[in-house]
Amino acid sequence: MNFLTIGHRGIMGVEPENTLRSFVAAELAGLDVIELDLHLSKDGALVVMHDADVDRTTDGSGPIADQTLAQLRTLDAGRGERVPVFEEVLDAVRAPLQAEIKDIAAARALADVMHARNLVPRVEVLSFHDAALAEISRLVPDVRTALVASRYGLDVVDRATAVGAGTLVLNIRRLTLELVERARKADLRIIGWVVNTQDQLRLVRALGLDGATTDHPEIKRTARFTA
Repeated sequence: MNFLTIGHRGIMGVEPENTLRSFVAAELAGLDVIELDLHLSKDGALVVMHDADVDRTTDGSGPIADQTLAQLRTLDAGRGERVPVFEEVLDAVRAPLQAEIKDIAAARALADVMHARNLVPRVEVLSFHDAALAEISRLVPDVRTALVASRYGLDVVDRATAVGAGTLVLNIRRLTLELVERARKADLRIIGWVVNTQDQLRLVRALGLDGATTDHPEIKRTARFTA
């Protein structure tokens, strides 16, 4: 299998994260997959943003869930970019996507879009939350899912298996060879995040991971030399 390079929120080391500008730049840089985050607005739109509130990444303030899409559209998400919705990303780039959801409500909204636009071949659904993955799998039976974890132990393999996830997306700071071997025995793919330096890239290649999530397009250009 080819080693995948995944653009973290587009290429957030270069462009404003989770904006159309960032996603287009990631595709132009040749990254294999683009990762993004989804929240629901007050009126049910699938808004592309990492945090639950808008304070860090826009010139606004307050929770996304308390604002309508029209209100969110007035915000500057960086360099004049507007907060996008998921459907706009689907139209702006052609690359495969990883869509991270935070809860069951977002899973249900995403399921509707996946059915309407036949996204199973293109979109892998990620979450830190087991219940969200279980819900999207119930609603979209053929969906590919990945369990994301930052602080974890060997039990993360059992958690992924229990919800039917095919992939683990793991913070590289806690990765061990023992865990990788256990995941392989369970037939799980493993993606490491966040991989932004050559030393980090060498680590994930040495551990035999399937890919790396990165903030920087340079990782794509050098990944083939670290196998």
